[in-house]
Amino acid sequence: MPPFLLLETVCIFLFSRVPPSLPLQEVHVSRETIGKISVASKMMWCSAAVDILFLLDGSNSVGKGSFERSKHFAITVCDALDISTERVRVGAFQFSSTPHLEFPLDSFSTQQEVKAKIKGMVFKGGRTETGLALKYLLNRGFPGGRNASVPQILVIVTDGKSQGHVALPAKQLKEKGVTVFAVGVRFPRWEELHALASEPREQHVLLAEQVEDATNGLFSTLSNSAICSSTTPDCRVEAHPCERRTLEMVREFAGNAPCWRGSRRTPAVLAAHCPFYSWKRVFLAHPATCYRTTCPGPCDSQPCQNGGTCVPEGLDGYQCLCPLAFGGEANCAPKLSLECRVDLLFLLDSSAGTTLDGFLRAKAFVKQFVQAMLSEDSRARVGVATYSRELLVAVPVGEYQDVPDLVRSLDGIPFRGGPTLMGSALRQAADRGFGSATRTGQDRPRRVVVLLTESRSEDEVAGPARHARARELLLLGVGSEAVQAELEEITGSPKHVMVYSDPQDLLNQIPELQGKLCSRQRPGCRTQALDLVFMLDTSASVGPENFAQMQSFVRSCALQFEVNPDVTQVGLVVYGSQVQTAFGLDTKPTQAALLRAISQVPYLGGVGSAGTALLHIYDKVMTVQRGARPGVPKAVVVLTGGRGTEDAAVPAQKLRNNGISVLVMGVGPVLSEGLRRLAGPRDSLIHVAAYTDLRYHQDMLIEWLCGEAKRPVNLCKPSPCVNEGSCVLQNGSYRCECRDGWEGPHCENRFLRGDAPEARGSHAGGQQPYPSQQLQRRPGH
Repeated sequence: MPPFLLLETVCIFLFSRVPPSLPLQEVHVSRETIGKISVASKMMWCSAAVDILFLLDGSNSVGKGSFERSKHFAITVCDALDISTERVRVGAFQFSSTPHLEFPLDSFSTQQEVKAKIKGMVFKGGRTETGLALKYLLNRGFPGGRNASVPQILVIVTDGKSQGHVALPAKQLKEKGVTVFAVGVRFPRWEELHALASEPREQHVLLAEQVEDATNGLFSTLSNSAICSSTTPDCRVEAHPCERRTLEMVREFAGNAPCWRGSRRTPAVLAAHCPFYSWKRVFLAHPATCYRTTCPGPCDSQPCQNGGTCVPEGLDGYQCLCPLAFGGEANCAPKLSLECRVDLLFLLDSSAGTTLDGFLRAKAFVKQFVQAMLSEDSRARVGVATYSRELLVAVPVGEYQDVPDLVRSLDGIPFRGGPTLMGSALRQAADRGFGSATRTGQDRPRRVVVLLTESRSEDEVAGPARHARARELLLLGVGSEAVQAELEEITGSPKHVMVYSDPQDLLNQIPELQGKLCSRQRPGCRTQALDLVFMLDTSASVGPENFAQMQSFVRSCALQFEVNPDVTQVGLVVYGSQVQTAFGLDTKPTQAALLRAISQVPYLGGVGSAGTALLHIYDKVMTVQRGARPGVPKAVVVLTGGRGTEDAAVPAQKLRNNGISVLVMGVGPVLSEGLRRLAGPRDSLIHVAAYTDLRYHQDMLIEWLCGEAKRPVNLCKPSPCVNEGSCVLQNGSYRCECRDGWEGPHCENRFLRGDAPEARGSHAGGQQPYPSQQLQRRPGH
């Protein structure tokens, strides 16, 4: 047989005998448990003080493709690390013929920076000198690390085919307190990985080709060793039988073949039969034990009702296969619907304060909400953002119209950890959470932010919340009892907050949230009796254009009340170069007359004094003889830019002491100390950034006025008695005790001593109470 034919036969034999592809590691558990291991790998989180150094094999035996998979494994591990200078530090080496420092442990302080640097590592190639890299670390330590003051973890990712000795330097590193994980890549040599790994070796040997399983195994070991608690209390680490395989070249006897041999003794060539061997690749199995973390699955609580079957989906999701009568609705329950036109942004707390458990609960809430509420013909658009140190819009509003696609996108939103900067997130959500849509008025749907949190904010929230509401956003809060007060401050009303007492109660808030999203309660208290006076700053510091904005705002507010002498009366005072009553309480008995009068209010200019204007209201506007009604709540709304308020605190308090509520709307980027004093001890103050933003605060003002209209009143404050008469409360009504020389129900009539009492009709000194039916508000008012 010609030699070239024999060589061809051998090659064909070798390559035709390569076995089919098999998994290099197999955990012998049920399919459901494998799913739980995968889910748990995405729930891992390590926030301890620890130094982690990746040692990636960049040699030719690994190859460029497997080197990229090694990088992917390292990046996946970083996703579960709270990387900062005080917590987890991460560094990386690449080794082949020589070790190369990619970046030391103290180079980067954020997860994003570390992941970007690992992703940018370039494959170098060369020999596999693992031992040389270990000796480098023995001599120089962890570069940029904190020495032995924190745990040191070395993660070696290699194929285990070193061209030098590794057992001794690995042993010396472990004796110095370094925890070593040996992670196989490509077709690893398991014997060498075991020599590299710390004890117990079964818990420190992993396979990078199966990223989720390897990540789970690494953090399961860290949890067991108390280096960092990376899982939730409900999760547990369990031992499972597994099998690891490696691909080896094996020589087999294939028979005898004719061959020709020469001899030194004779020039003849002799024919003979020679043994023939073939080489083939075979998988060798190594039984082992794998330690993995599993967590309760979404179906463990049997969420599907009415005989439905639960099918797990993704990290914390599930699908219910429902009986025909329930038509595949969420949890096989009667379907709710969201029929109103609304742009809805869910804002999820992804900070360390809420914890991974709380974040997963919030995601489950959003998923069940969209599954229960949205349909193909729904007019609602949904987006999702998370926050910790900064806001991340994970799902832009309206990006997904298909509910299953939207639910799948929620599965990929990771937990981030970090500080709870809720105020910053609210401001960013108001500015860019709804995209760049420019629709306004009737063309724009209602925009709503639903905040889900279980931890208090580490930054100021009141200002950002006002900023969000000024952008015409409805703020709703869903949270635990611990954050109820803060959510009420953010949303501006207890009615906008939904509180759950325990995690199981969270999902019960979905119907309540639906009701709040689609109910548009008209602001105002149209049937409440109220005497209301607006006091406008028309000084030169305001200017004509801003004064026009105030006029428009007052007209809009007036539309929220039923204006007539029996319900709401409105007066208006302006001040600048002088103080002037534009119109009194009893002069505009209809809404049409009121609106015309507001449009005709003059702009005065000059220098204004808010204190003088308040005294003017006290003496000449909020009086019975000028139209104020006894027994009716009274309020003054001051609109000012803040100048000329230094003398206003005492007159404002004089009004309050006389039963008249005073609210200050301060306009401008900064509130002066004079405005804060003017607001009084009840902090009756609304801060408006600019005059053009007044309309965004109308609902807040109307809500305040309606609250004042429902407060109990003192019939003698302000006193209905004139000419220094004394008001006396009596049997649910009042009477006026007049000074000598005055008579009448309010001491309004003067008389001479010679007049006969019958002619005077005097009740001075023994005056009967003013008829109570004339003083009480009409039913429903």
